[in-house]
Amino acid sequence: MQNLILQNLPDCDISYFSDFITQEKANIFFERFKKTIPWQQDDIKVFGKIYAQPRLTALFAGNKNSYSYSNITMHPHEFTPELLEIKKKLENKIDVSFTSCLLNLYRDGQDSNGWHADNEKELGTNPVIASITLGQERYFHLKHRTKKELKHKLLLEHGSLLLMKGATQHHWLHQIPKTKKLIKERINLTFRVIK
Repeated sequence: MQNLILQNLPDCDISYFSDFITQEKANIFFERFKKTIPWQQDDIKVFGKIYAQPRLTALFAGNKNSYSYSNITMHPHEFTPELLEIKKKLENKIDVSFTSCLLNLYRDGQDSNGWHADNEKELGTNPVIASITLGQERYFHLKHRTKKELKHKLLLEHGSLLLMKGATQHHWLHQIPKTKKLIKERINLTFRVIK
């Protein structure tokens, strides 16, 4: 398994594994999640205006802990066998017991996720976020909060794992920007520990 550690970026601990899940297995997971996940589209408030969130989401967990961000509170569904299989594979690799998984479905290039950090209080001080991409590859942008010249972008591939740990969320923002290219659907699984 190829591991790329972003060593040229200060104030963070980010690793990228391009083939965490085999292509064949990633294809199966993608089709299964696309058809069986109860996707929802919530409204978000940006600068006082209400918009439909530009992607579909769902929350799954092994407990009843809700998760709140951008004035949205999500209540979890119970982990599916497929999510438990991926969770076990992750936990064997990185020795973290994940409680929850926030799923995102990006339907096309106009679906996106704006600049943010995963720093909600439920995630604790130095959260570990394990992000798995299934389907269409998309660019993941990073920018430092205070050192404006520090920026990075990384192509997240089908079956890949992006792992963010340590002080990353304190110092860096990230996004999945819109693109005018005609692209297919991407499903993103973000495993977290919600306290």
